[in-house]
Amino acid sequence: MATKKLIAICQSGGEFEIEKDGSLLYRGGDAHAIDVDDQTKLDDFKMEVAEMFNCSISTMSIKYFLPGNSKTLITVSNDKDLERMIRFHADSITADVFIMMEEMVAPDVSNMPTSRSSRTTLSEEVPPLDDPPLGAVDDTQTSISLGVSLDIVDDINHFDADIDLPSDIASILPISVIPYEKHAKVAGQWENTITGVGQRFSGVQEFRESLRKYAVAHQFAFKYKKNDSHRVTVKCKVEGCPWRIHASRLSTTQLICIKKMNPTHTCGGSALAGGHQATRSWVASIIKERLKDFPDYKPKDIVNDIKQEYGIQLNYSQAWRAKEIAMEQLQGSYKDAYSQLPSLCDRIMETNPGSLATFTTKEDSSFHRLFISFHASLSGFVGGCRPLLFLDSIPLKSKYQGMLLTATAADGDDGVFPVAFAVVDAETNDNWHWFLLQLNSAVSTSCPLTFIADRQKGLRESISEIFKGSYHGYCLRYLTEELVRDLDGQFSQEVKSIMIEDVYRAASAPKPEDFHASVESIKSISLDAYNWIMQSEPQNWANSFFQGARYNHMTSNFGELFYSWASDAHELPITQMVDVIRGNIMELIYTRRTESDHWLTRLTPSMEEKLEKESLEVHSFQVLLTTGSIFEVQGESTEVVDMDRWDCSCKGWQLTGLPCCHAIAVISCIEQSPYDYCSRYFATESYRMTYAESIQPIPNVDSPMLNDSSQALVTPPTRRPPGRPTTKKVGPQEVMKRQLLCSRCKGLGHNKATCKELL
Repeated sequence: MATKKLIAICQSGGEFEIEKDGSLLYRGGDAHAIDVDDQTKLDDFKMEVAEMFNCSISTMSIKYFLPGNSKTLITVSNDKDLERMIRFHADSITADVFIMMEEMVAPDVSNMPTSRSSRTTLSEEVPPLDDPPLGAVDDTQTSISLGVSLDIVDDINHFDADIDLPSDIASILPISVIPYEKHAKVAGQWENTITGVGQRFSGVQEFRESLRKYAVAHQFAFKYKKNDSHRVTVKCKVEGCPWRIHASRLSTTQLICIKKMNPTHTCGGSALAGGHQATRSWVASIIKERLKDFPDYKPKDIVNDIKQEYGIQLNYSQAWRAKEIAMEQLQGSYKDAYSQLPSLCDRIMETNPGSLATFTTKEDSSFHRLFISFHASLSGFVGGCRPLLFLDSIPLKSKYQGMLLTATAADGDDGVFPVAFAVVDAETNDNWHWFLLQLNSAVSTSCPLTFIADRQKGLRESISEIFKGSYHGYCLRYLTEELVRDLDGQFSQEVKSIMIEDVYRAASAPKPEDFHASVESIKSISLDAYNWIMQSEPQNWANSFFQGARYNHMTSNFGELFYSWASDAHELPITQMVDVIRGNIMELIYTRRTESDHWLTRLTPSMEEKLEKESLEVHSFQVLLTTGSIFEVQGESTEVVDMDRWDCSCKGWQLTGLPCCHAIAVISCIEQSPYDYCSRYFATESYRMTYAESIQPIPNVDSPMLNDSSQALVTPPTRRPPGRPTTKKVGPQEVMKRQLLCSRCKGLGHNKATCKELL
């Protein structure tokens, strides 16, 4: 297998900045380029970097981004990590590599373990106070005094898992620290939100909000005696305490005025009151502004911040629920967004004629699935892309979860080109079948298509049934994952890695004899693994047997671009998430079209480079004419080239669509241009046809749906309850209870401890 070379753009001395979408942008510093390949050792790479930047190897940390994901840095700590980085960038010429030094870690952080969240929490830096504010939470006391309980009734049905960034990434992010004194400052601001009898408010809502702030500032809890649209009566929650307040509406106005108030407390403050009068809505109002700047504000950070600033101890589910309320206030209702799907589909097809946008619901009108393919994507695929589609699925972390099904193509420069996507309630055979039906109706091409996808039964059957005459190439990533899963427990991680490498080598082998040599290597390790490989239908994943044209693409991970987009928008309502994806596709098309306007070559840049690389090996070959258009090329091996059929016995020409070195030797001999023997899909002109059409904006995508009796009512899907699914309980007649066997008397129905037989 050819050695993969990569240009590592090494950058050091700059700083990371967080963009509004949560992605990391590196600014400043110096940059140097270093050639690396899969034979490069990490120590050698570090030595060369150290010489370039005049730094120490011992304090050096090497990180990079996965393609399409600029939010999570990956650390290179050994040779395997370096090999993975090169493999992950197999479709790229360059990779950005960031050189971190220990001196870059944020200073003045306490000796406590670094937070693994996306922003450093308040608990990581708390300056000591000789005299803490009156009523403030004292962390040195018992667990009871860590914070008073919230008087909140939660109806939590679900909350997301808190996914953390590694600590080495968190350490280079900006630290937002609010001093401990902030609690006193916030409380001081709210101490006078209630001043006494005669104070007026614009309405009941403003009075209630002021009352909550007043209670937080003075650290006591209250309960409502009367609470309606025109009057509110409240008393201290502690029985016997005389504190009381009554406000009601002024006649002929909407104003609320305090009519009576006893400001005296005899309950002894928060320690006796047992809780602050805080609600989820109140917490949401507090964190809403921060969520605008930090969309990834995590519930555990909310817990820490509220405790430090207001002396209130939340639990995780309360913070999660408050964040959910605040997000809905900022972005709109998740529930209402589903009712806007009919309107969204109509607007897509109205503003982008030739597009397909459709949805289905279940019998109870709850959301089932949504399919979208823009005309610009369909036109670009048919006009300029290879007849090759990659199918993948991506889990969504939204409130109602679900899956994102994607169909992507490879443009002439081997870049990802989005063709269609669908949001479905779950990844099922039925949903994949429906997705492929919509895709078939949208894509109008007479060429047989090649699909790269998982080999699950539902996909196999649906592809062959819907796209007759097409080819289904199994994704090698899913295939090797299935192999490891089926053989779990039998081999060490090192042996598994060796077998996976052999599988990739067998899949990439151009000739059957090379394939068998690779699988024989697996057979020498494990006969079970060998049998598994031979029974996995190699004709659907091995180059030497596959009948379709997969252009040496072995995996379906072209969907990773969608994964990055979905990650940026997974907390948005479904209509806004779709619009974020639309905006990303629109920007992608415009950017690549603009870039290609400056190309002066006949082929796209990456294909020009591959062709040039093949041309460098031609000088040592000898070309002999045998008959007609068939030539013999002698070098390290002897290969036969058929110019009429664009065929070489090395199989390189057929597998890639570009003339191999043997074909180029023949082309030079007959004084023709190698460009005339390249696949048309690699031409710059085809690339420009791929990105010729634009996606048009969709106005008012999240506006409420107009009253239209002809439009279907769509409700949100049923949310999965939190925790592990409960196991199905079976009836007594289905249970086989194991009989106790006594080890002393060998009798049934009792054990040794209850045995009545005399010793």
